[in-house]
Amino acid sequence: GLLESGRAAKGLVVVETHADRAELIGDRFGVRVTDSIADAIVGADVLVIAVKPGDVDTVLTQLGKAELDADRDQILVSLAAGVPTARLENKLPAGFPVVRVMSNTPMLVGQGMSVLAPGRYARPEQLSQVTELLAAVGKVATVTEAQMDAVTAVSGSGPAYFFLVVEAMVDAGVGLGLTHDVATELVVQTMLGSAALLESSGQTAAELRAAVTSPAGTTRARPRGLETGA
Repeated sequence: GLLESGRAAKGLVVVETHADRAELIGDRFGVRVTDSIADAIVGADVLVIAVKPGDVDTVLTQLGKAELDADRDQILVSLAAGVPTARLENKLPAGFPVVRVMSNTPMLVGQGMSVLAPGRYARPEQLSQVTELLAAVGKVATVTEAQMDAVTAVSGSGPAYFFLVVEAMVDAGVGLGLTHDVATELVVQTMLGSAALLESSGQTAAELRAAVTSPAGTTRARPRGLETGA
């Protein structure tokens, strides 16, 4: 998304320690790839940690050894789930600005939902900078650190819940005699269309559901099961 938007066409550097993966990334995206954090952060304005939560401390230790540029207006952005800003700040030089981000997998197709929580030292203009970068892969919102667990539950994990609903509806369609391809097309387009209608209509989900649901009709039968957890 950053490359397609032109926001990081020349300045994106990726740190990848596995040689095969590094070669693949370099060839596919045409960016500079290195196995050294110290090399990557030279001249960098935004440092992005995009590793598994269990690997965050290792990356932070390497950043500390790499001597972050105190004279440069750098900021650390963490996409690691469940790692609070305080933990990141405690591993960095005093006063180093941090922004925590929870994104979701639709960012892979430019339709992600990224939510930011600024640390104690992140300035408004730096938060705007991070917002602009993440806008290349979807929508962006800002919350407090205390709200990030709720964000993780709603939008971070949310795609899995929608995929589960799609899976169940496709299986139901197949069970009623549709081919898997036809059932999938029906369900996916229904989900896309419903999302577009919800976004553009100005109505709530409850209002739109009521508009589709006729009293004693076929649509009304199923929500009773969903509402009761059946």
